[in-house]
Amino acid sequence: MAETLPEHERDDTAIAAALARKVEGVFERIERERMRDIPILNPELKVATTGMRSFGDVWVTVLVTPWSINAMLFPNGAQCADSWTGLPIGTKVQHSLPAGVFEFICGGEDGLGPYRMCSLFSPVLQFENQEAALAAANAALGALFDENLGDPPAEVEAPQVSRRNLIFGRNSASEERA
Repeated sequence: MAETLPEHERDDTAIAAALARKVEGVFERIERERMRDIPILNPELKVATTGMRSFGDVWVTVLVTPWSINAMLFPNGAQCADSWTGLPIGTKVQHSLPAGVFEFICGGEDGLGPYRMCSLFSPVLQFENQEAALAAANAALGALFDENLGDPPAEVEAPQVSRRNLIFGRNSASEERA
């Protein structure tokens, strides 16, 4: 017998799936219309989202495209969406996630609305296939929600963590010891 999810989790699952399909559709259109014949495209990769989840007033996912891998935020609810529409595209904003505070760039697309993105890899020529890109995307999403990577106690010097090192679990302090 299949396990039945509580109603609010079923709603979140349906919303997450619909948003993921919408994001993928919009970025597939961008690939066809704006990115075609751009030399930085990795022909082994296709547009895909991974791990879409609700976190406070945002939806969080990682988007794989043939030109980049980005952490993406989308407003969760009309009130949040309204507050995002006043910021110009390209504006940099800070968002707190369990692993810390990250800088995102405001964006927006017809058919999708406002979003915020944080570049993780660009270009993505180092990925030999879609599975490798999705593995990196899933690792990045897991790291963003890893509270152990968050702010240390005030008396401890905070290690410098780059987005790339965040994905692979390294920081400058551990690299110095190596």
